[in-house]
Amino acid sequence: MADQWRAVPVTSVPLSSGRPMPRVGFGTASFPLGEGDDRPVVREAVLRALDSGYRHFDTAAVYGTERALGDAAAEAVRAGAIASRDDLYVTSKLWITDAHPGRVLPALEKTLRNLQMEYVDLYLIHFPVSMRPPAAQGSPVVVKEDLVAMDMKGVWEEMEECKRRGLAKAIGVSNFSCKKLEHLLSFAKIPPAANQVEVHPYCRQTKLRQFCMERGIQLCAYSPLGGKGAPWGNSSVMDCPVLKQIAVDRGKTVAQVCLRWVYELGDCVITKSFNERRMRENLGIFDWELTGEDHCKISALPESRGTYDFFVHESGPYKTADEFWDGEIVAGQCNQTPVDLSS
Repeated sequence: MADQWRAVPVTSVPLSSGRPMPRVGFGTASFPLGEGDDRPVVREAVLRALDSGYRHFDTAAVYGTERALGDAAAEAVRAGAIASRDDLYVTSKLWITDAHPGRVLPALEKTLRNLQMEYVDLYLIHFPVSMRPPAAQGSPVVVKEDLVAMDMKGVWEEMEECKRRGLAKAIGVSNFSCKKLEHLLSFAKIPPAANQVEVHPYCRQTKLRQFCMERGIQLCAYSPLGGKGAPWGNSSVMDCPVLKQIAVDRGKTVAQVCLRWVYELGDCVITKSFNERRMRENLGIFDWELTGEDHCKISALPESRGTYDFFVHESGPYKTADEFWDGEIVAGQCNQTPVDLSS
């Protein structure tokens, strides 16, 4: 069974810099955030994911899973499951407490120590906001009163230095709107290779996807099933009658419908399940297609966003969710066209 699943062809997409990114990745966020290193389940899940055929792994400093991912990767190399670390595509992210000039490079160096690796394939600014560093370890992940505006130019210059030193093969961002990307592109010497954002049938990111496609930025989707179990998630996607009917019509699961939908739009997608049956099921999206009618039904669903107001506070740089997302949470229409997957 393991050999069968390793043979599943997970296609990759070229980025503006660095190595091609496998279109399906395995997410390692474990909630509550920051406790992943104390959970052997993360390490075991990564090993099962490797056996199932995943080669793209997504982590972040704030997840607390970098060490567990690194341990699993090292074990897989020792066991001969993969030839070397170079067989993997690893993404990690700069947390908001380190999103300050002078803190970016040390943050990545710490990430690499945790991962026991010499480089990450992609390093992302986690959110377009900064927070004053906490006085002590173990402080809350987000203290809204300590949110401050990011020195985006200063932070991005250090992200570029990370790439120049070879510590990150590619650099990018996460949770950036069109407006914030436009600002970043106005001074970036090395443009972001990717933008990782929430994408699911209720959060379609149509405007942002078009913007990124026109500028050579790869969109990468997290929470493609609505993020149930995460602080921002709920069960609306998995309970959606429209998606359930499409799943019945196609002989697939709701999860497979959502993942295939993201895939057909041209995004990379980060799946998240530590259940071995489901993680293998999530790879069963390559040998079938949704119809144009399926896409229109999904595009008619009401628009919403789970990561709505996490970084909104009266004393912070963003007073409203509309300011944080730059007014880009809009109702969807039947205007999403699947990309040509034959190229």
